[in-house]
Amino acid sequence: MIKYPYYLCLFLTICHSCDEKHNHPNLLEQDALKVAKAKVIVDLSHDYSAETIYWVTAKEFQLDTVFKGDTDKGFYYAANNFSTAEHGGTHIDAPIHFAKNGQTVDEIPLEKLMGPAIKIDVSKSAFTSPDYLISIQDFLDWEEKENTQIPEGSIVLLQTNYSKYYPDKLKYLGTEERGPDAIKQLHFPGLSPEAATWLVEKRNINAIGLDTPSIDFGQSEYFKSHVILLSKNIPVFENLTNLDQLPASGFEIIALPMKIKEGSGAPLRIVAILNP
Repeated sequence: MIKYPYYLCLFLTICHSCDEKHNHPNLLEQDALKVAKAKVIVDLSHDYSAETIYWVTAKEFQLDTVFKGDTDKGFYYAANNFSTAEHGGTHIDAPIHFAKNGQTVDEIPLEKLMGPAIKIDVSKSAFTSPDYLISIQDFLDWEEKENTQIPEGSIVLLQTNYSKYYPDKLKYLGTEERGPDAIKQLHFPGLSPEAATWLVEKRNINAIGLDTPSIDFGQSEYFKSHVILLSKNIPVFENLTNLDQLPASGFEIIALPMKIKEGSGAPLRIVAILNP
């Protein structure tokens, strides 16, 4: 059975209706609106500002005003310059980030970034345990509760509820300090290397994301989960939000990063589309 995602369903609905209703544009428009209104869109992205949280050694976001106001020609005009590190705020880790021959941001197939998704809620364990490691058992518990295996080709989202702390650096990162010395003070949940290996070997997923600063927990020294996932060209989404608004399954993800040529990461606008 072919399962069409929301954006394709909308297109097919419109095309199908065109044959019978090309002389009735109002009816065609109504059909399209019915399909669109049947869906709920949830924004999973933090905005970018001076509050945006970055890795403690990364350049933070800066917005500089070029012009803002009325011109001498009589019209209003606004323009800014911005600068930022690849890895900060809601962003994508491209495989090249931790895999020498991995895909860069511009090389990641769109099929990896859009499609059916599931959410695994580990917040009962992770939210009050800043060094929590998401385990294989967490995945098995989800499969038992949902009475299904993690579907092949899924985008897997992990809810720790840490986004509730954002943008409080002390609560979200474990420290307000910056620089290399601050790395040892990082505390937040992440995915255990054993669970990352299990996903790679036992479940054929397209991508994975979570609502913490990193797929590896704060006290990681070797970033093994990054290495395991990215070495298999499985992109990672970090610093997500609003995962508490998603069901365990029955939704789709569109995760489109800034298309930086040869980039190791990029700012990400990611949304979930819930089925009615």
